[in-house]
Amino acid sequence: MIAGVGEALLPVLTPASTNPANEIAKRLTGRDYMSWSALSTFRTCPLKYKFRYIDGLPEESVSSALVFGTGIHTAVEQHYQAILSGDPKPDLDALMFAYRSAWLPHDPDAIQFGSTETRASLDALAARMLTAFLASPAASVQGRVLGVEEEIRGMLVEGVPDLYGRVDLLTEDSDTLVVTDIKTSRGKWSQEQVEDSGEQLLLYSHLASEISPGKKLTTRFLVLTKTKEPQIEEHVREVNPVAVKRTLAGVERVWRAIESGVFYPAPSVMACSGCGYREACRAWMG
Repeated sequence: MIAGVGEALLPVLTPASTNPANEIAKRLTGRDYMSWSALSTFRTCPLKYKFRYIDGLPEESVSSALVFGTGIHTAVEQHYQAILSGDPKPDLDALMFAYRSAWLPHDPDAIQFGSTETRASLDALAARMLTAFLASPAASVQGRVLGVEEEIRGMLVEGVPDLYGRVDLLTEDSDTLVVTDIKTSRGKWSQEQVEDSGEQLLLYSHLASEISPGKKLTTRFLVLTKTKEPQIEEHVREVNPVAVKRTLAGVERVWRAIESGVFYPAPSVMACSGCGYREACRAWMG
């Protein structure tokens, strides 16, 4: 959470909203807000959204890639949390402990591993990735850390529920506010991947814009590759107001479809192979 900043920052990140659309969201999902995860789930497969957020069905399985990514994410955040708190930076052993904690809530029998993966092979990969991270320039922060896993919430569009999320890392320097998202990837990102993945950070930067009025808004992806020799990439982009406007229009369209109950399967090789609702999907008859 935030440390070393003024009281005025907190209401910006966690406002007391009177948005009437929040009540509609609560009736549908039990939550008086939307999350980026929910929005992106609907866009990938509206039926999966229904199973997860409307029906509250537990997933039949979880992919090892998801658990692994969560573990790396947790470890890197612990590193930045130490910087925020002024504590000694954790060593590799401490980061590996944080990584392993992500596996604990899951039933080992419910985790789907890839054909060449084992838990031991993934642990070894995690150690290589975190070693590379600690040795990279990304392990240091330019400017100061404002928040790690910082809650953020606010209304994006009139008639649409608040967006609620957590910013992985929020930093600032003398003239720039930087919103960072931590990712793992099978390989190096192309500029197209950076462009296609930027909407979440555009929305978060839009909500966070009042934190440091007058400062330039920048989004940053910190990507740790799962290659034999892991690479640490930083993709930094200045926020484009036109891209924000387009993203907000998309959010509104998605919400209108959810509100109208437009749920249907969207089969695809990539999305279906690791989906935790395969049996429920096969049983769905409309």
